[in-house]
Amino acid sequence: MRAPHFLRRFARALRPAVVAAPWVVALACAAPVAQAQTPVDLALVLAVDSSASVDESEFALQRGGLAQAFRDPEVVKAIASGPFKRIAVTVIEWAGHADQSVDIPWTVVDGPDGATALADRIDGLQRQILTGATSIAGALDFANALLHANPFDASRLVIDLSGDGRNNQGPPVDTVRQGIVAQGVTINGLAIVNEHPTLNYYFEDRVIGGTAAFVEVANDYADYPRAIRRKLIREIRTMNISAPAAPLPAGAAATVLAADRW
Repeated sequence: MRAPHFLRRFARALRPAVVAAPWVVALACAAPVAQAQTPVDLALVLAVDSSASVDESEFALQRGGLAQAFRDPEVVKAIASGPFKRIAVTVIEWAGHADQSVDIPWTVVDGPDGATALADRIDGLQRQILTGATSIAGALDFANALLHANPFDASRLVIDLSGDGRNNQGPPVDTVRQGIVAQGVTINGLAIVNEHPTLNYYFEDRVIGGTAAFVEVANDYADYPRAIRRKLIREIRTMNISAPAAPLPAGAAATVLAADRW
C-alpha cells in the first residue's frame, strides 16, 4: 500500500536535511525507541513563514522573537503548569506547496534549562527556504504529518502557524483544515497584518480550527516578539487571556469574502 500523499511529500522534504546532517538520521531512528512512552502535555509545531514576502530582516525578527519567547519566565511557567510539566516542540519553515523544512526536530522542553537550550538553538538557525509562494495548505499538511509522526504520548496536538499573507498555491485551505481538525489537531494562527490589514479575519475564516483555536495578531514584524510570546502562553495553558475580538470594520467582511478562496 502506498503511503498517503502528504507523508510521501514529508519524506521528500526531509531528504536534503538527512543528506546534509547525518546526526538527524540517528536522532530520527533513536528517538522513537528511547522516547516512545514519554508523556507530554502538548506536541507543538511552530510553523514560521519563509515565503517571498518575508525579507531577511523580517525572518530574523520571527527567529529572534521565537527565541526570546522561550526565555520568557511566563512561557516557562506556562509549561510547568501542565500535569507532566513538559511539552514537545518542533520548528519548521514554510513557503510554497512543496517547500517546507524542519529546522529543529522534535525536542522536549521541561523547565528553564530546556527552554533556554531551545531558545539558543532557535537563535542559531540559518534560513533554509529563501523564497516561494504562500501555501498555508501545504504548511498545514506538512505540520500535520510531523504531529502524527512525533515520538511522544501527547495530550494535545497543536499547529502554531505564523504568516503575513493568504494561501496562493495548493488546495483550498479550509478543505485541508477540515481534514486535519477531524484528526484531533488544533490549528492556531498568528496573523502578521503589515501588508493585509484584514488577514486576521481570513485566518479566522479559513485557517484555524479545533478545540479552543484562536488567532493572535502582530501589527507588523517588529510586533512579532510580543505576539508570539502572548500566543505561546495562551496555547500552552489552553486558557483565554485575550480581550474579546474587535468588531469587524465596515467593509472588511466583503473584502475577506471577495478574496481568493485559496
